[in-house]
Amino acid sequence: MPDPQLSPPDDAAPIPTGVPGLDSILEGGYAANRAHLIEGRPGSGKTTQALQFLIDGARLGERCLYITLSESRRELISVATRHGWSLDGIEIFELVPPELSLDPRQQQSLVHSSDLELGETVRLAVAELDRVKPQRVVFDSLSEIRLLSQGSLRYRRQVLALRSYLLIHDATALLLDDLTAEQDDLNLHSLCHAVIQLEQLAPLYGGERRRLRVIKMRGTRFRGGFHDFVIRRGGLTVFPRLVAAEHGHSYAIDRLGSGNQGLDALLGGGLDRGTSTMLLGPSGVGKSSTALAYVTAALARGERGLILSFDEPTGILRRRAAGLGMAVDGPIADGRLRVEQIDPAEVSPGELAAMVRNAVERDGARVVLIDSLTGYHNAMPGEQYLLLQMHEILTYLNQQGVTTLLVLAQHGLVGQMSAAVDLTYLSDTVVLFRYFEADGHLRRAVSVVKKRVGPHEATIRELRIDGDGLRVGEPLVGFRGVLTGVPVFQGRLPAEGAGPERDLPVGSGDRDSHERE
Repeated sequence: MPDPQLSPPDDAAPIPTGVPGLDSILEGGYAANRAHLIEGRPGSGKTTQALQFLIDGARLGERCLYITLSESRRELISVATRHGWSLDGIEIFELVPPELSLDPRQQQSLVHSSDLELGETVRLAVAELDRVKPQRVVFDSLSEIRLLSQGSLRYRRQVLALRSYLLIHDATALLLDDLTAEQDDLNLHSLCHAVIQLEQLAPLYGGERRRLRVIKMRGTRFRGGFHDFVIRRGGLTVFPRLVAAEHGHSYAIDRLGSGNQGLDALLGGGLDRGTSTMLLGPSGVGKSSTALAYVTAALARGERGLILSFDEPTGILRRRAAGLGMAVDGPIADGRLRVEQIDPAEVSPGELAAMVRNAVERDGARVVLIDSLTGYHNAMPGEQYLLLQMHEILTYLNQQGVTTLLVLAQHGLVGQMSAAVDLTYLSDTVVLFRYFEADGHLRRAVSVVKKRVGPHEATIRELRIDGDGLRVGEPLVGFRGVLTGVPVFQGRLPAEGAGPERDLPVGSGDRDSHERE
């Protein structure tokens, strides 16, 4: 049985990292009284992450020490000021090796510089640790120790000695490494309790993308894989990778109507709760307006919604909704509808998933519209990642009982169509929109080609969009080839007095034109 004095119950217990989102990935935070390696190229965010760790400790009243060999006190204070932080309560120790000092009294010539520099550097660091007795300490950076060691064996011994000293004195440490060696030194991975790697990626266009990965953490479960993060005023914010299986939830079976009798009839009464619907068609055919009808219907029922808009500014969306008689200004003002205008070049996929989660879990959104998947695809590094990301998001939303609307624009206007990415297999319902020509007029057609839950019509109806909103006509029963864009009328027209005008297909044109044919 282990001695409780050697293994106290709270040994290696998780402590907060001070970085939003990172505690969730680490299952609670850093391990207390252990050394953690934070590695990444210059500019990836190591110093900012380390400062957040110490600032959180100072807020809790803990003794905190920042030992720096690479950045000066002035530079650290400048970084903190730009983020709106105060470093009060944090000891900053600038460790300058004697050989690098401009003070001639600290220079020597009788002993090899590497021998004296390394020994003096470690001695000064240990002396400062003895003086402050910190509970949280940051050592920035190990790259300087590597350069002073001039050999991998000596370097490993010094890092091992430093780690053992910190462990004996119950200090939770972050050891920063900027990976400036020609090859990544994996010796550190075996010495440290945990290894977190930060990466900064530069796409061909748009802002840089940052992500982190927990390579190891002894004795603790953690969320693996890459997680996006951003650095803004206030520090790092990490967006844990969404895992839909962790968010199982039951919900009441319900159906969401659009308020349009013809559209709901086409969809067998409306959209079922906890399903995803893709609206597919060329640009301008009415996909976004149709999706917006379901969003406003949900708002009218007192529900909350989220719109992720890639293709149009919020102001244009509001004017378009007002022109169709759909009220969105009031719900936006009182917070029931949240509209996020997304710039695909600046927003990472992880941040998008975090927006969805916050809207559902924090704001209680019951309907989510992504307009459009074409813009979302541009935010992803590749098609295969888009499929995986959308699979997780849609599964998560379905499990939460959220009605999801996805708009996907196809290439072309009339005739053969194609899409940049095929996500129809992920959707529970697929609504297809087409332009077609009849009697010299360009018209719109709408049909449901897939619905997993419940019945739906197999007909094709004409869709009209004007100042009165959306109007869905009767089935186009006399036409062939509507989906090709150039239909042929083959049906028989009803005799005179056969019934009211609504008995005619909305897109069939006037009687005289067909008789002339």
